[in-house]
Amino acid sequence: MEGNKVKIITTKQEICQWAKQVKTSGKSVGFVPTMGFLHKGHLSLVHEAKQANDHVVMSIFVNPLQFGRGEDYTAYPRDEERDKKLAKEAGVDILFMPSVNEMYRKQQSIKLMVTERTDKLCGAKRPGHFDGVVTVLTKFFHLIMPNRAYFGLKDAQQFAVVAALVDELDFPIEIIPVNTVRVPSGLAISSRNVYLTIDEKKQAPALYQSLLLGKKLIEEGETSSTVIIKTVSSYLNKQLGETVKIDYVELLSFPELEEIAEVSRKVILAVAVQFSAARLIDNIMVDS
Repeated sequence: MEGNKVKIITTKQEICQWAKQVKTSGKSVGFVPTMGFLHKGHLSLVHEAKQANDHVVMSIFVNPLQFGRGEDYTAYPRDEERDKKLAKEAGVDILFMPSVNEMYRKQQSIKLMVTERTDKLCGAKRPGHFDGVVTVLTKFFHLIMPNRAYFGLKDAQQFAVVAALVDELDFPIEIIPVNTVRVPSGLAISSRNVYLTIDEKKQAPALYQSLLLGKKLIEEGETSSTVIIKTVSSYLNKQLGETVKIDYVELLSFPELEEIAEVSRKVILAVAVQFSAARLIDNIMVDS
């Protein structure tokens, strides 16, 4: 086990005091925001943060503001004791675990609204979701005052939105992207994978294989978005069959997340698939 101590903080006042003391001492802080139910993907963020910072802070907070209509906030998986154990073993120094009442003590009189990079991919069907994401991150950034914050590229749309938040509102924070962690079959690690049936677990690696196929097309000189999307979609349909619904296959500029007719810059190829009890997303970046 790497870590042998982790300090748990539950109030904004205490985390702010801690952050001020660290800043005064000239030490650096790496921040890993999570909603808990930790897995290897989250722990890879901690590993990256430990390489470049004197202290690592992880937040565990299931943020109600980013749950929309039809999404059950109370059903989100939680296991605080397991999370504490994994955070300690990974070497987290501070575990910030505030309550909802602590983070949102009164009716909000100011709202943050994301106006770009949200009408594609998963954001297209989750209006207001990223408003909740940038609201809670703005609060965390002010309280923790990190030098760097770490985000997994499995949720590349979130990374793109956070990058815009930091850039446009001039937060003195470096946003660090961390590559998706995968099992040997190529399937991206996700807390949702536990809901896959035995047969679906055999099918699910097709998501990553379809992305590799699209990447190969681009690297071999194909520039038509239509051709690339059609090829990837056809592959998924063939591998998954009629019982699995393909939510989307999209090829967009990155990080702007704008539709393109021809590939001529860095792009993201992304897919989302609805299995019987789990919706999986995956993506791959290609810099042409």
